[in-house]
Amino acid sequence: MSKQISGGCLCGAVHFKVDGDPVFAAFCHCKDCQKYTGTGHAAPMAFPESAVTITGATKSYTKTADSGNTITRNFCPNCGSPVFNTLALMPGVVIVPAGALDDPNEYEPAIAIYTSRAPKWDSTNDAVAKFPEGPPMG
Repeated sequence: MSKQISGGCLCGAVHFKVDGDPVFAAFCHCKDCQKYTGTGHAAPMAFPESAVTITGATKSYTKTADSGNTITRNFCPNCGSPVFNTLALMPGVVIVPAGALDDPNEYEPAIAIYTSRAPKWDSTNDAVAKFPEGPPMG
């Protein structure tokens, strides 16, 4: 049986529901994620797009990452909370931030990426595999 996960923004205008298991969960220390979260890393969880239902209007911002691929970040236009992302590199996948989950304990990261860019004051779980740059592909 797959997980049922829900979450949304701070003001409650945008909600998401997921009926399925994550494709991956990670810590990301890239500079874009640091700016996106306002802290030392992001905590993304990725799901098949077909498993995710989003309600409420969002505003989006698309940026080219270090890899040359684009990421589109979607925010609540009322409160500014990040609610989901999509990556050109991973079509058919929706990424939600662990901090937006109704139960953040549903987040179980397996890897940490771009650890070479992590601020010295930001540390992640020692039990996860760490990669100084992007994740291994393949």
